[in-house]
Amino acid sequence: MAPLEPFRGSLRKLVVAMDVGTTYSGVAYAFLDPGEVPQIQGVTRFPGQENIAGNTKIPSILYYRRDGTVHSVGAEAAQPGIELEAEDEDLVFVEWFKLHLRPETLDAGAINRGDLPSLPDGKRALDVLADFMRYLFDCTHNYVCETHANGESMWSSVAGRIEFVLSHPNGWEGPQQGKMRQAAIMAQLVPDTPEGHGRVHFVTEGEASLHFCIRSGLTTDMHLDGENVMIVDAGGGTIDISTYTFVTTNPLSVEEIASPDCILQGATRLKIRAAQFLKERLKDSPYGNDEDIKTMVDYFDKSTKTVFKDANEPSYIKFGSMKCNDPKHNIRRGQLTIAGTIMESLFKPSLDAIVIAIASQQQTALRPISTVFLVGGFAASPWLYTNLQRALLPLGFRVCRPDTHMSKAVAEGGVSFYLEHFVSARVFKLTYGISINTEYDPTDPEHILRSFSKEVQPSGRTTIPSGFSSLILKGTRVRGSEEISRSYYKESREPKALNSMLIEIMCYRGTSSDPRWTDIDPECFTTLCTVFADTSKVKKQPRTGHNGSVFYVQDFDVVLMCGLTELQAQIRWTVKVCRSTVQIVPSAAHFTMYFKGKEKRGPAKIIYDDNPELSA
Repeated sequence: MAPLEPFRGSLRKLVVAMDVGTTYSGVAYAFLDPGEVPQIQGVTRFPGQENIAGNTKIPSILYYRRDGTVHSVGAEAAQPGIELEAEDEDLVFVEWFKLHLRPETLDAGAINRGDLPSLPDGKRALDVLADFMRYLFDCTHNYVCETHANGESMWSSVAGRIEFVLSHPNGWEGPQQGKMRQAAIMAQLVPDTPEGHGRVHFVTEGEASLHFCIRSGLTTDMHLDGENVMIVDAGGGTIDISTYTFVTTNPLSVEEIASPDCILQGATRLKIRAAQFLKERLKDSPYGNDEDIKTMVDYFDKSTKTVFKDANEPSYIKFGSMKCNDPKHNIRRGQLTIAGTIMESLFKPSLDAIVIAIASQQQTALRPISTVFLVGGFAASPWLYTNLQRALLPLGFRVCRPDTHMSKAVAEGGVSFYLEHFVSARVFKLTYGISINTEYDPTDPEHILRSFSKEVQPSGRTTIPSGFSSLILKGTRVRGSEEISRSYYKESREPKALNSMLIEIMCYRGTSSDPRWTDIDPECFTTLCTVFADTSKVKKQPRTGHNGSVFYVQDFDVVLMCGLTELQAQIRWTVKVCRSTVQIVPSAAHFTMYFKGKEKRGPAKIIYDDNPELSA
């Protein structure tokens, strides 16, 4: 892999990539000095784990005091004796807060709210995320100042010029990105200004992992030209699946060839299944109480599951003293024995879901796939890796994974994403459009079915509501700088009613390849966001309708900028500007007036509904 290009900017900058995971989180960064080749580095020292050299991750956990202030975060919230302190001070423990932010439409059958640990009273998941991001930022600041010879001055030199890359699961959408940006503002990483918003960038975990695989040399043994690969990022909460083709290698250009997928079958699902199994198995045992079960589940999560590799061998969970014995339930000297077949049954739902998702990607991909790269914390499981290889071999896949540092893939890949942008084309996983009034056609059977809802517009046209105008269809591949637009107009009897435009961008999640009506499968239509434009300075010209009445029209385009990982939308319109020219002819001066259109756009800001309702 070719080295990074020298930074071409004129001022030093700092890029910080934060990977806030369901169970573990990490940070990577790079100073960008003019003319210098950036070096991607990970934060490898956090408070509470100074004795663990080179650790790039901290647990995604916090303790809160009852007044809502943060007591401890990360490794400091996992210190020996912290549970006794929490009991004495009545602290509230928080974990898996990231899953509270997930879209309700994401694999809703796999996990429900009841499976998630509750949040402290008065705290939203957004508040917890902001507190955690602030902690990661402070740790990054301290690490830079302590590690670099002139760290303090280096940090001071980039004040106001820190770019943040926030990674998120493939299945997250605009509303989740909006909340993450809001959390960055609440954490005081950036100011709440257009300039501050612009310093927050998003990358899917799948794409960040692709960058890591390329940068870590995992692809060096492959002939990349025309090679098609799949990235399976197996994390704590989600399994993110992305499929790419290497178009060229010099320069490196990569394109998506299938819409990315995301399933909620990460390592946390094993923990939930283990807890359910232990509660049922030990309900008649003296050790089936909540405290012992919690100790067993924690040991299972940290130790038992990580070393399990073979259904022919038993596994063990330590939880008590040598005096803890219950032969009837396979408990001996404070240790519970679990048959290998039972352990396998806890893992298998995740494996099966991954295989199904991979097969689905293979079916929808534009080209055949030969190689699967397995990354992420869950990828370290020997059982998962071995059995995924076994399951995918008949499908023609070769499974590879990095030897080390699988857990830092997303953070370091996030910095590489900011610097290089290997992916030049992406595949849309949903259909986007807007709801419109459609001019009534008495010969169209679909229109006749809806004739009861006919409306007469100010122009005299007869329309019916519930039409859906697609801006971009699911499966469409777009390039990084590509814009998708479509023209519309709005009419009114009063010109003031056209002084602003408020357009709802909708997602369609159903099975139709080209949906036309929002009243067919209305539960499949979701309001994604609202786009606003101020058109008050546009001169409204009166027109005469079919029935002789006066009305006014505002023409506009809805524009989607969709080549990056964050969807942006704008409303575009044209203002007529009067200009004059003087043309000299032999007989006299000829004076000409003409009008030329000047393009205007609303701000590239979209407003997300925190709790989007399904269209009715």
